[in-house]
Amino acid sequence: MFDTKFTVVLREDLAVWQKLNVTAFLSTGVAAQFPDMIGEPYRDRTGNLYNALSIQPVIVLSADQATLSTIHRRSLERDVKVSLYVEEMFSTGFDALNRETFARFAPDDARVVGIALRADKKIVDRITKGARMHA
Repeated sequence: MFDTKFTVVLREDLAVWQKLNVTAFLSTGVAAQFPDMIGEPYRDRTGNLYNALSIQPVIVLSADQATLSTIHRRSLERDVKVSLYVEEMFSTGFDALNRETFARFAPDDARVVGIALRADKKIVDRITKGARMHA
């Protein structure tokens, strides 16, 4: 049905609250990059209006640190723009500090805890090879 795939890959050893937090943050980055993936607002039977949601399912995978680093490298090699969350961002409290913290790292030393991307299905499958369905 879709030519693209929207995937989030999380580091497998995160606490549940961290997995949820990272998934939420990373998904907003993908939605901002692809505003056309957001559908129409929802309306209930009585007419109350709700936010529009993604028209496409989100696949959530998990991986160890080494695999996440490989996925990060593959995304850069294929020039696929991603949302990325590094471990040190858990200790920040707001957007400007998140960006400042993020800027201290390069791909070779970033401790990636989550990555999200949306691209052609085959490209996403190649980039995320080694990750597995999240339990």
